[in-house]
Amino acid sequence: MLARALKYFGGGIILAFLIAGCSSSSFNSRYDKHPKKETEKGKKIRFTSENDENPKKDSSVKYSNPQNKEFDQPPVEDYKIDKKAFVEKYKYLEQLSGALTPREKLLFEIIKYLDTPYQYGGNSIDGVDCSAFTQNVFSKALGISLPRTASEQFREGVSVNRSELKFGDLIFFDTTSRSFPGHVGIYLGNDLFAHASQSRGVIISSLNSEYYKTRFVGGRRVLNAED
Repeated sequence: MLARALKYFGGGIILAFLIAGCSSSSFNSRYDKHPKKETEKGKKIRFTSENDENPKKDSSVKYSNPQNKEFDQPPVEDYKIDKKAFVEKYKYLEQLSGALTPREKLLFEIIKYLDTPYQYGGNSIDGVDCSAFTQNVFSKALGISLPRTASEQFREGVSVNRSELKFGDLIFFDTTSRSFPGHVGIYLGNDLFAHASQSRGVIISSLNSEYYKTRFVGGRRVLNAED
């Protein structure tokens, strides 16, 4: 009886054994080969003050304005700055031709960026973060290459105290525990500076605002643009 059962089912048992033995897992185990794991998709780098690479805006990335990236707490503007009056004061720059002074070139480029939306990782007139704003303005206006991040820019030029600040100096703020310094702007004189604000885009703010006054960590002079 047993012999007849083995004869009847034997072919199926042997066939099932062979199929199982030739499966990919068995083959890989036998010959010490492992199936290829799905490679992890490369993560898109979102350039901010936390990164040290030169960015190119990726059209596939949906840039956003998340909190807690450059700022642990959103900036608060205590002093209202009349942007229209500021722009009108320097509107003559648009009509000028010929050689402009470094100061005029820098001002003209800053005015072009006013009201540009803040974009975490942005690097253009369509959207920009703080260190990309300073990098682009200095590059386009004066041909000066600055590193991409606020922490790197903080090592450029020479150190300047607040009482010694002059037009065109980079000024830095301790705004996040993730990097130091976390935020950068361009000093304009009279306690005013231009920067990419998280809540309002590229604006002019006052160093006398409590938020910025308490977080100011120093300035760096990369050129003399007073003339």
